[in-house]
Amino acid sequence: MQALSTPLRPGAPRLAGWPIVGWIAAGLAVLTLAVFAVAGTGEAGMRLLLRATARTSAVLFSAAFAASALHRRWPSTATRWLLSNRRYLGVSFATSHLVHTGAIAGLARTAAQAPFHMTTIVLGGFGLVVIAAMTATSFDRTAAWLGPRAWRVLHTFGVYYLWLIFMATFVPNLAREWEALPPILLLVGALALRLWPARRR
Repeated sequence: MQALSTPLRPGAPRLAGWPIVGWIAAGLAVLTLAVFAVAGTGEAGMRLLLRATARTSAVLFSAAFAASALHRRWPSTATRWLLSNRRYLGVSFATSHLVHTGAIAGLARTAAQAPFHMTTIVLGGFGLVVIAAMTATSFDRTAAWLGPRAWRVLHTFGVYYLWLIFMATFVPNLAREWEALPPILLLVGALALRLWPARRR
């Protein structure tokens, strides 16, 4: 979720900017309808939608999280596109997580027993506040209002806090379902890229 972006060079992919958010939102709507068509709108459907959107959120978050490091390590048209559009990937992540939050609310309503521990509710609820704050300051005007130093603190703290929340969500599930492994590897790889020291020029 970045307020600043790098302009694309000629020959770069045409899909860029806010249309990315629109297409991803449309894809999430189709995904939601498909899940409900297959599993219904009861507890089973909400659990399936919860798992699906946790993974779409992890992919979008990792793309925005690692965009700058990827381009620094391997400059190319693809990584330049990621870097240029990381703001929109971040907003798309927030959109995916909005659907995920809806699935959480739906599961709380349809589950026979309380599906979440209080610790999960508190930490996850604060994560939603962080996502809202980062999304709200992912625009030039709000970023300028916040100031560069405060913006940097908010977004640096935010991405690492959200990374920890993702890991706290996926790692405990690894013993029960192998499907948790790909997002874990993706998130670990994104963090490794972020922490990889830049080459000296």
